[in-house]
Amino acid sequence: MKIKKLNQFPKNFLWGASSSAFQVEGAWNEDGKGLSIQDVPKKDIAGWIDRSKVSDYKVASDQYHRYKEDFALMAEMGFKAYRFSIAWTRILPDGVGKVNPLGIKHYHDVIDELLKHNIEPIITLFHFDMPYALEQQGGWSNRDLIVDAFVNYAKILFKEYGHKVKYWLTINEQNMLAMVGDLFGLTNSQESSNRWQNISKINHNILIAQAKVINELHLTNKNAKIGPAPNIAIYYPKTCHPEDVLASKNAQALMHWYYLDVAVRGQYNNIVWKFLEQENALPEFRKDDEQIFKNGKPDFIAFNYYTSGTVEKALDVAVTTRGDQQNMFDVPGMYKATSNDFLNKTKFNWTIDPVGLRTTYRELYDRYQLPLLVTENGLGSPDELTKDFKVHDDYRIEYLKAHILETRKAISDGIPIIGYCPWSAIDLVSGYQGVNKRYGFVYVNRDEFDLKDLRRIRKDSFYWYQEVIKNNGNNIE
Repeated sequence: MKIKKLNQFPKNFLWGASSSAFQVEGAWNEDGKGLSIQDVPKKDIAGWIDRSKVSDYKVASDQYHRYKEDFALMAEMGFKAYRFSIAWTRILPDGVGKVNPLGIKHYHDVIDELLKHNIEPIITLFHFDMPYALEQQGGWSNRDLIVDAFVNYAKILFKEYGHKVKYWLTINEQNMLAMVGDLFGLTNSQESSNRWQNISKINHNILIAQAKVINELHLTNKNAKIGPAPNIAIYYPKTCHPEDVLASKNAQALMHWYYLDVAVRGQYNNIVWKFLEQENALPEFRKDDEQIFKNGKPDFIAFNYYTSGTVEKALDVAVTTRGDQQNMFDVPGMYKATSNDFLNKTKFNWTIDPVGLRTTYRELYDRYQLPLLVTENGLGSPDELTKDFKVHDDYRIEYLKAHILETRKAISDGIPIIGYCPWSAIDLVSGYQGVNKRYGFVYVNRDEFDLKDLRRIRKDSFYWYQEVIKNNGNNIE
């Protein structure tokens, strides 16, 4: 639909940006923090990444010590919100047991500092940093351990910070966590040679834990809102051949509706259920599971959108190797990833598709009728620091401008969008591609292994985003 006149962004729109604890904080062993899976050496994943060439997260961007400086920069940009995660092991060093008072105090200080600048905290409960002690006992695959542990952790956060925090996110990119958790440090969750049995078990346990946590917040903090935060990449058919169109529907079901249908509707997607049945991978339902799902409905859907995917009919053959990034999610008999000749790519080979974001808004709202919040969107690039300490990132401005325009068009389509928090506020360590893949509005002066002075330097995109927020996005036309 061609919009004759664009609507304005809502007056209370949550302009901001995002980060996660293990990628930005550093201070991995300070003030009583326990080990997470991100703090211990991880096995290499053949054909995917050479861990020896990627920095670890022990210092990251050192926000643990520099949060006041970083928040002042966010306030200078005009942020209305900051989406970040709490490190489970700062609160409970072993994931369960004794609470760490220094961790509790740190996040009180962080939240208070944000509120002092009139920046709304949006807190993610879990962002890929499972306590190592729990992972050693099976992590997300051990239902009898992990559900109670996660709910107990969430209760502590809600009790401590619930009167200060209005917006909560449950699990960052649950679909990525279940499908390719080994990329993010999960090592003890593969109990079966049947890949889909492992995925099914992990995902069902996450869904149960998530529903319980959502219900807990609703019971104890009635003015707060909470939602999931999956990764969404809209899937196109390669051609108009009916088999390709069907493949795109299969991809949407397995990559998106598998997770969100349970979270929002309280029941598994029918296509996914049939697929799991054929793979001998149906989840184990216990007596109260259906009621747990019904009791834990979210208030909104947060989602991370970077790119779109294109798929075609897949023959019922062996899965391609992990080394081929484009085909890492291929499912024989369901869909096979392919290229899209109509889209350009980033330097890290991700397709750039702003219109896909508008399509995603439509798909999600048509299906679930809940407000939407973008919690990640951005362009990773090896930014260059000039001799006069400037970063000219016009490519990032172009990327973000196009996606914000499509957001404004989606609002004009009648879709309730409550905020836009791209990845990331400042440079941080990418989930599996190191410091070299920079996303921030603020350059952090460090290299992959040379920490330098960690100085914060405003990029050109910093000043551009400052103007966007000042005009409430309505200068994007």
